[in-house]
Amino acid sequence: MENFVSVINGLVWSNALIALCLGTGLYFSVRTRFLQVRHFKEMFRLLFDGKSTDSGVSSFQALSMSLAGRVGTGNIAGVATAIAFGGPGAMFWMWLVAFLGASTAFIEATLAQIYKEKHLGELRGGPAFYIERGLGIKWFGVLFAIVSVISAGVLLPGVQANSVADGIKNAFNLETWVTGVGLVLIFAAIVFGGVKRIAKFTEYIVPFMAIGYMLIAVIIIVVDFKNLPDVIALVFKSAFNMEAGFGAVFGLAVQWGVKRGIYSNEAGQGTAPHIAAAANVSHPAKQGLVQSFSVYIDTLLVCSATGFMLLMTGKYNVHNPDFGIAGASEFLYSGAQNIAVGPGYTQSAMDSVFPGFGSYFVAIALFFFAFTTILAYYYIAETNISYLTRKFESPVFNYVLKIIMMLVIMYGSINQAKLAWDIGDIGVGLMAWFNIIAIILLQKPALAALKDYEKQKKQGLDPVFSPEDIGVTNAHIWNTIQKNEQV
Repeated sequence: MENFVSVINGLVWSNALIALCLGTGLYFSVRTRFLQVRHFKEMFRLLFDGKSTDSGVSSFQALSMSLAGRVGTGNIAGVATAIAFGGPGAMFWMWLVAFLGASTAFIEATLAQIYKEKHLGELRGGPAFYIERGLGIKWFGVLFAIVSVISAGVLLPGVQANSVADGIKNAFNLETWVTGVGLVLIFAAIVFGGVKRIAKFTEYIVPFMAIGYMLIAVIIIVVDFKNLPDVIALVFKSAFNMEAGFGAVFGLAVQWGVKRGIYSNEAGQGTAPHIAAAANVSHPAKQGLVQSFSVYIDTLLVCSATGFMLLMTGKYNVHNPDFGIAGASEFLYSGAQNIAVGPGYTQSAMDSVFPGFGSYFVAIALFFFAFTTILAYYYIAETNISYLTRKFESPVFNYVLKIIMMLVIMYGSINQAKLAWDIGDIGVGLMAWFNIIAIILLQKPALAALKDYEKQKKQGLDPVFSPEDIGVTNAHIWNTIQKNEQV
């Protein structure tokens, strides 16, 4: 069974998907005239635009919720894995993916805003919604929703819980079942309070965990500052096949950097649009720009923090014999040869600067990173259940989801979940295939919304969205919003 799932996983997450994600990011960058550069200042300004209401959340809360999904164990273990199997040059390709992916994130988030709906008093949206409303292909939307519920609601949460439990056991010697019970109780206390409580929790926790993690990284960089120019040179040399020891594995740097970059920042995967749709903003492009900025935060800041910690301290290893020690940088092979690929590298890097502290800090960081990701998974699954059960208008299905996820979290905490992780990867990969195809076919409304936003900004206005102005006739929620604002 594991071999079969592994083969399917390899097909789904093949080089074709990697090329599709990278190519789509480049295409949308050109079509939007590199909005990720032109509107960088505007992205930052919009972080605090929009207010929380009974039906929606503020821009900053939506940003925090989306970062909860983007910033996870991949930012610790994923970066270590990319460098281990792709070399230091993988860092550059992660940066490139983030830069191009910011435009993709804008398109999918803007579409989610345009075609959002209200269900049980809360704003809902995402790929399933804009596939049905925008493309007019209901079966396609239903298929996406089913895959999303299974992947985000059943398969992936247990793996995140497993990472938390293992990390805490390694650092504090606490039994995994105890951690599992604690995770279930905290999870229940938050999700039974609805999307508003999830938004409030992530609004405070996500900035705290990201800033704290990056501060530790900055301290490590300052301590070894004399090595920074050599480390930066190492990244670029190995990224472009200019380091003698990396000639045979240039392709691996690209492959692992792009793969882990996509997995971490999620641009194009169709996960973040679910959260973007919940934002209470006056124009879809506003939340599109905010979501573009979240890609930068995830990869250029948090992933880079991990990467520089590993490279500055030399606490990593390269697991491909083609790299060769001869001619490679002095930073290679200076430590971590006997540590399994993953968060142990980061723990070792921190311990080298803060003896006895690194393992504890990484364990705590893993808890916050992984737990907030579980909350994001819940919201994604709940949103797709909302899509599938719109005609029923009943909260029963959401309660069932809560119970199932509580059981999954407990099971994942006390068991190994490699098979579930591989199956979950298949689900996420399928979501990416479906979503990217959808946004390529449905790009026109998002691009028109960007032009409308820019036009109103040039007129000195605070942009307000009217679907008819860009030729969209079935975004009924916006007409309702405008009527309520007039009242």
